[in-house]
Amino acid sequence: MAGCSIVSSASIFTLFLLFGFSSAKEHLVGGKIDAWKIPSSEANSLNKWAERSRFQVGDHLVWKYDGRKDSVLEVDKEDYGNCSTLNPMKQYNDGITKVELDRPGAFYFISGAKGHCKKGQKLIVVVMSPRGGRWSAGFSPAPSPAPSGEFEGPAVAPSSDATVLKSGLAMALGVVAMSVGCFLM
Repeated sequence: MAGCSIVSSASIFTLFLLFGFSSAKEHLVGGKIDAWKIPSSEANSLNKWAERSRFQVGDHLVWKYDGRKDSVLEVDKEDYGNCSTLNPMKQYNDGITKVELDRPGAFYFISGAKGHCKKGQKLIVVVMSPRGGRWSAGFSPAPSPAPSGEFEGPAVAPSSDATVLKSGLAMALGVVAMSVGCFLM
């Protein structure tokens, strides 16, 4: 029986390790406090930062900026491309904005300050499909390429977690099976 309590403790610890690291993250937009501004060059655009980042459903974007001089507008793809501030889906001007990425797909953000979007103060974030969601084994379909002549957003990060997910699931099931065997003794 002593062996069973050790296996049971190990089971709980292993399951905690496997599933405890999948919590949501907060991403400071641009990786720094003063990033919500007109970029000095294309290489310093927020979309370059977004291309290097990986976003999951449940993550949050956090902007820190002067709310008296600027705002963050969540817009659709068309308004993003046209830099239109007339009909935002959501508008934030509190200076410390936190937005939950609550679904897979693209999110479009532009500055609400006059002329800033046209000078490059905008952001596209692509959120990956959740693991174990409607796409089997952590795979999601590739996005359709944008028609030529349209603006170009960040590339979608590849999802290569399928092997890790399968082996982790197999390990978790093995540990659970060992635990159940101990409880049946």
